[in-house]
Amino acid sequence: MTPRKIWVLTSSRADYGLLYWLLREIDEDPALELMLVASGSHLSTEFGSTVSEIERDGFRLHRRLEILLASDSRNAMTKAMGLALLSVGDALVEDRPDLVVLLGDRFEIVPVALAAVTHGITLAHLHGGETSRGALDEYYRHAVTKLANLHFPATEVYRRRILQMGEDPGRVFVHGAPGIDHLYRSRTPTRAVLARALDMPLDRPTALVTYHPVTAGTGEDVEALIAALSRFEDLDVLVCKANADCHGRSINARLARWCAERPEARRLVDSLGQRLYHGCLEHMDVLVGNSSSGLIEAPSFRRPVVNVGKRQDGRLKAANVINVEASEEAIAKGIETALSETFKRSLGALSNPYDPFEDGAASRRIKNTLKRVKLDAGIREKWFFDIDEVSPLGGTSSPSKGLMG
Repeated sequence: MTPRKIWVLTSSRADYGLLYWLLREIDEDPALELMLVASGSHLSTEFGSTVSEIERDGFRLHRRLEILLASDSRNAMTKAMGLALLSVGDALVEDRPDLVVLLGDRFEIVPVALAAVTHGITLAHLHGGETSRGALDEYYRHAVTKLANLHFPATEVYRRRILQMGEDPGRVFVHGAPGIDHLYRSRTPTRAVLARALDMPLDRPTALVTYHPVTAGTGEDVEALIAALSRFEDLDVLVCKANADCHGRSINARLARWCAERPEARRLVDSLGQRLYHGCLEHMDVLVGNSSSGLIEAPSFRRPVVNVGKRQDGRLKAANVINVEASEEAIAKGIETALSETFKRSLGALSNPYDPFEDGAASRRIKNTLKRVKLDAGIREKWFFDIDEVSPLGGTSSPSKGLMG
């Protein structure tokens, strides 16, 4: 039997970490052929050339697609999307995969989704139904949801949002968040190993800081964050660079200057990789910034998170998340609360809403669905299901009946 060809795009360190175990599952299944494509910031030396991490993990890259420009303006983003559409269009003609798999809400995935639809290739989307009203990602994510044929939201709440968008309930599968599988299947480094890897003592209170641009035009900037962190003289800080969104480079330049002022207590890194990042969540005292990792992964470590500003507005949040406005006073107060013993003790019985099955098998379930789903012409027909057609449990007399082989 000819293996089913599954074409998966990763465009950043963030989505690669979430896709890792799904990629492993696909690559190790003899009935499937993984066609792994690296693009975006993976191929940029400025953002750490994280494509090398993929290769160190033993994956064979099917393609590299260069699309990023040496600018982070909105116009540069639109040009990068244009380059992606041209490049992916040609690639899909040559590769002819059976399925294209995309995760999340990065701007790079929209042209990939458009190309897949245009070429008549079944499109699967992971982590749809979420919201992040402080970022342009909100538009991109929902656009890809409407283009996709198969949906893998992380939770039941997000499944219901996808149904509100008119998607066929028979094509929406809640298997959990694949990135959580790391917590069951990967070994995080010990404190001593992490300290050596980071060249940081980790013998004082330490904050992990991940702050990305707020691309929806809310006027937030990094200065309030820096001012608030500067108040805590006894707090060591490890800063991960912002992503390749509009204004990411200017944020990174400002953070680099701030870290250089006190190199004994502050460090800026291009990328940590998933293993070291999870090690930081396990052994450091607080995560500060506006990264989705504070909402999706940090609850599993019962780690306090100070979520700054509007970027993650609308996402499910566990009790470890302290939401604060993007002002110096609010951020400083949030950090003070997060570092308090009272708050840390309150997280002892915390559960993670993105880990509904608590078994580390989300990637396996997703892979099995991708493997078994029927890929006849009917899978690519788009129907708009009105809410009154959908039962509370997602039952329907839709044409998707008999979807699985």
